[in-house]
Amino acid sequence: MFEQLGLIGCGLMGGSFALALKRAGLVKRVVGYSKSPSTTERARQMGVIDVEAPSALLAVSGADLVLLAVPVAATEATFKAIRHLVRSDTLIMDVGSTKREVIDAARRVLRDQVGVFVPAHPITGKELAGVEHADADLYTGRQVILTPIERTLTVQLNKAQAVWTALGCHVKQMSPEAHDAAYAAVSHLPHLIAFALMNAVKGQAQGEEFLSLAGPGFRDFTRIAASDPSVWRDILISNREELLAQSKHFQRALHALEVAVSSGNPDALETLIHQASKTRSHWRMTAIKPKN
Repeated sequence: MFEQLGLIGCGLMGGSFALALKRAGLVKRVVGYSKSPSTTERARQMGVIDVEAPSALLAVSGADLVLLAVPVAATEATFKAIRHLVRSDTLIMDVGSTKREVIDAARRVLRDQVGVFVPAHPITGKELAGVEHADADLYTGRQVILTPIERTLTVQLNKAQAVWTALGCHVKQMSPEAHDAAYAAVSHLPHLIAFALMNAVKGQAQGEEFLSLAGPGFRDFTRIAASDPSVWRDILISNREELLAQSKHFQRALHALEVAVSSGNPDALETLIHQASKTRSHWRMTAIKPKN
């Protein structure tokens, strides 16, 4: 059990982590800080945190576990704000969707203490942001990717693995580079496409009419376009090299479909659709198998 969680960012991800830790009996006290005082106050009223901290530094004071649940672009500033109270036995984690930029920031700021930081990416979330939507079950049955570096302390890595496992997560380790390449393909590019599709439809003279006629398929396909703009702005820019590489793959695949359509070639079109259909039919999202 941890004595104190220093929670920096009391929104959906951070708030859900705190609630899950409390429910599992893994923490005695949660001290929280958010940039917006009203968010921190609301988190306390909801029982997400026990104590409101006036700064990120004071949220870390006395904490043996720290979670950074802030936008990727705010990571370096957050490390700078807390570095003076980071102890050698503190476990620091984040929940960012990109890892290389976050790790680079940790190296620059934490320096000799970078080993206490275990980069983490829980594969979960909601389109609805804010502590009001915090949910103790948000992480249950989900994947969590840890991306340790050569200087990550083994004891801290083991603690991180144990925490997420105790919350009902399936924990996997990857290199930061492999992580960013993979999630550019299966997360960041799909968001980019969903944003583009919504803008493309809305930007037409009959866009509103088209949207009024859309059904469940359109709803499901574009669900992620409702995601928090500031969060996804930071993610897409942070992982732009891998994202643009994946975008080229997508453009080639889209072009192949367009060629089959424009040439009126039903066999070629059906073959391409069949490839996609077969791949999707055999894909299953990784989840923890229920215990007998």
